[in-house]
Amino acid sequence: MQTTILVIEDEPSIQELIAVNLKLAGYEVLRALDAREADAHIRTALPDLILLDWMLPGTSGLRLARDLRAEDRTRAIPLIMLTAKGAEQDKIDGLEAGADDYITKPFSPRELLARIKALLRRRAPQLTEDPIQAGELRLEPDARQVLGRGQALPMGPTEFRLLHFFMTHADRVYTRGQVLDQVWGDHVFIEERTVDVHIRRLRKALSPVGLDAYIQTVRGAGYRFSTSAAA
Repeated sequence: MQTTILVIEDEPSIQELIAVNLKLAGYEVLRALDAREADAHIRTALPDLILLDWMLPGTSGLRLARDLRAEDRTRAIPLIMLTAKGAEQDKIDGLEAGADDYITKPFSPRELLARIKALLRRRAPQLTEDPIQAGELRLEPDARQVLGRGQALPMGPTEFRLLHFFMTHADRVYTRGQVLDQVWGDHVFIEERTVDVHIRRLRKALSPVGLDAYIQTVRGAGYRFSTSAAA
């Protein structure tokens, strides 16, 4: 599943340059020229990361950043602010408005891609291609492979995404609703019990090497991934 980046930039030439480089890097790109178009995209489906220009027509990028951070649904979206304002106070204002990072124009596409990767690694590791080792389980996103005690474990794409999310958020309890939003997306309307079905399938995929206990049910709360619980 591709990582989706929403580019909110009112200069068509800059927007096009950013979009081309993001697509070449393997990202899915959504575009908006102002806050109104951005809101339409966000209401349809949450992007995985937002690139937001400070100087937008109508509602400024600074105000939009504050609005996004004020809403529960959009509060956790990784956000990078793009701006020609390079003064220290401007950077402070952008970060205090809720930006996770700040890039001053002009910037190189390589720097932008590096900043995006670094932010995703920090804020949304399940969207990166970094291999993950947890206990006796290893997940390799680029190869779409899971190894348990050195043995390849076949599993479906949904179970793979589910395991990827859990392994990058180990020892934290998630409700069924939170798992749905993180793995399926908040725009997909399916029964929460669907999570239970895929949890069972994931445990079955891990069971040949005795690692199904890594997926733990927390009664009355949800699920978590824990290697210590299995031990």
